[in-house]
Parts: sequence; structure tokens; C-alpha cells
Amino acid sequence: MQKIRFVAIGDSFTEGVGDELPDGRPRGWADLVAQGWANASDEPIDYANLAIRGKLVWPIVNEQLERALSLQPTHLSFNGGGNDVLRPRTKVAHIVDAFEQVIHRCDEAGVKLILLSGANPAQQLPMKNMIQRRGDELSQAVEDHFADRDDVIRAFNWPDRELATPPYWSEDRLHMNSRGHHRVAARVLTALGFEPEPEWWTMPALPAAGPRGWDYYREHVGPWMKRRITRTSSGDGLDPKFGTWHRMEPHEGE
Repeated sequence: MQKIRFVAIGDSFTEGVGDELPDGRPRGWADLVAQGWANASDEPIDYANLAIRGKLVWPIVNEQLERALSLQPTHLSFNGGGNDVLRPRTKVAHIVDAFEQVIHRCDEAGVKLILLSGANPAQQLPMKNMIQRRGDELSQAVEDHFADRDDVIRAFNWPDRELATPPYWSEDRLHMNSRGHHRVAARVLTALGFEPEPEWWTMPALPAAGPRGWDYYREHVGPWMKRRITRTSSGDGLDPKFGTWHRMEPHEGE
């Protein structure tokens, strides 16, 4: 049996922001998939995660893709564009070109691509109509662009209406909570041909939390706008949480 070496690249969605462990480290769907993959196959797998929060799609490609491929993975997951969609001047075609570069390099390297679209946060965000429209456009463009690539493993989350509802999102309303990350992990494992834990699809709702009204804008929207003005990122200075191979043993921690 081929030894599985799974590397994930992307932004906060893939880093796992919103699904923090007690020690503060983000876990997220990719970590859950890696462990679930080891459990389902009853074999250890090697896992790396180079994702950094706040990254636009082309910096993900330029800074993470070649580093990921240098690890000689068997599988690479990619998602990006969520931060670009929040910038109205960024053209969807420019984002799709980044997806094309990823699949081109995976083809050259003989690496199996796991392609994801992000979940849809528009319902609870300011400027929700713009975000919904641009997210719909990007999601459809990616689906259409890779429609003839049956060899690409797909886990498209944007069309999931249940996942778009508030109980799957953290208090900043932009990142999924643990419930959301488990649902995405279930979709990826299903796409890989495994049966995820049934409760991952619909875990019990978490207690409502987080600021509302002007308190929400002060705590979450204001800092985001400040980063835009100062051209800084929430990921500045951060290193990947798993920059080299991390061994995932079957049923670890059970």
C-alpha cells in the first residue's frame, strides 16, 4: 500500500482558525481529515499544513506551493480566494488563474490534488450581498473550470446552505467554528472514499457567543479595516503550524 503524505496549503480556512484547542492552537478541518484518514485506513499517514491566515490567493501559490511540493507529497489540498473576494477590485479570473497554476504544478509533480471551495459566511457579514455575489461567481467559475478533471478530488463547500447558517460560525462571523470545521472534514473524507464519523455532519449547536451591534464592529470589523488601510495581515510573522511532516497514527488519543 502506498504511504500517504498529505500536505495542505491555503489561508485561515485551512489553517483552522475558529477551531482552537484549549492551548490556543488552531486545529480545523485539515487536521481532522489527516487524523480521520489515518483512522479509516488503519495506517499512519504523514501530514503537513503550510496554510497561513490572511493570505490572498496568489501569495498562497507563490509562498506555499513549491515548498509543499518539495516535501514530495502524494496528496495536496488547496483552497484560496476567500480574502480576495472581500476586495471588490480583484477579478475572479485572476483568482481562477491561481487555481490553474496549482493543478498545473500538481500534474507536473504527479501529486493528487484535493480541491476545496470555502464555506459561505455572507449571511452574517456586513456587505453580505457583495460577498454572496462574488463568492457565487468564484465558486461557479472554479467548478466550471475543472469540470472535465475527474482525477481531481473535489470538496465544494460554498453551495452547502446548512454550513452557511450562523450555528457553524465563530464569533467573528468570518471563520467557521469547530462545528463548521467538522462538517467540512466530513465532506473531504467522503470525497476521499471514506466514511466519516456520522456526527461530524451535524454536531450539536454551540452556545451563541460573541459581541453584537457596535461591539461587533469595534472588536472585529474595525481591526480588519485597519489592516486593510495599513496593508498588513493577520498572518504577518506567523510560521506554518506543521511546516514539516507530522506523523498521524491511527486512533491516536482514543
